[in-house]
Amino acid sequence: MSCRFVVLALALLIDRIFGDPDWLWRKYPHPVVFFGHAISFFDRRWNDPALSFEARRRNGVLALVLLLAGSLLLGHVIHRLLAHFGWPGLLLEAVIASVLLAQKSLADHVMAVRNGLLDDGLAGGRRAVSMIVGRDPETLDEPAVCRAAIESLSENFSDGVVAPAFWFAILGLPGLMAYKMLNTADSMIGHKSDRYLAFGWASARTDDWANLIPARLSVLLIAAAAWVRLGAAAARLSVGTALRDAGLHRSPNSGWPECAMAGALGIQLAGPRIYGGVMVSEPMMNGSGRAAIGAAEIGAAVDLFLTACSVLLALVAAGAVLAAIL
Repeated sequence: MSCRFVVLALALLIDRIFGDPDWLWRKYPHPVVFFGHAISFFDRRWNDPALSFEARRRNGVLALVLLLAGSLLLGHVIHRLLAHFGWPGLLLEAVIASVLLAQKSLADHVMAVRNGLLDDGLAGGRRAVSMIVGRDPETLDEPAVCRAAIESLSENFSDGVVAPAFWFAILGLPGLMAYKMLNTADSMIGHKSDRYLAFGWASARTDDWANLIPARLSVLLIAAAAWVRLGAAAARLSVGTALRDAGLHRSPNSGWPECAMAGALGIQLAGPRIYGGVMVSEPMMNGSGRAAIGAAEIGAAVDLFLTACSVLLALVAAGAVLAAIL
């Protein structure tokens, strides 16, 4: 167990420093690309619209079981193979795990929105935010661009950092790989469209379950970061807003980190937005917060995010020491 926490601490540190190097993934496909190919394989063969709703739902369940079993097996094989090489093997496992985390890359993408606003105004912010969210960028004013960036940062802190670290801590590399496979499946097929309502049902529901604890842990980490950077009052508002408003979100999990961030910064998040020309009406979270926000709030959110990542690293390192003692 202590070795697992050591590997996880190293993985978090490596990802924080190096992130996803563009030069590497321009030459070689990212591991998540292979996950996507596997998911697409089952989608093409088992999600025939001519099949009944029940048949496609059963096929989706079976596909997910096979995908998760395969990723668990792959993670186990890699872990067992690397275990024969001692500390060099542990370091290599940490490098592999770091690829499936998203601290630096997430911060970089969100800071690109801030920099776009500062360098090129609203047009620059819209271009940058279109790389990380699905809403129509041309419909966004400056506060909406900022809300979109901060919402993406908060949500992905949970499912791109906390959840992968949580499942690595529980099940090691197999758990991390299975989670990333599941999260990729949810992104690709876990939609309520005609094509995926049945086939993607199992992926969407299982992803909700897998993120249940990490989403709530992310609130505590954001609140801890708020306490470090902004004081105890901000930490209390972070937790209080999450407890009060998380249920307003359409997702059972995403609202928790988003509300925590909104409360800590004293800003509004969510609200109506447009996807594919269709208006989606959603309530505003932390409705008493500031509505007029700009690039400064994005920078403050990224500072909180990075501090929360540091708190997570400190906790994992403490876990490694405690496990070694016990």
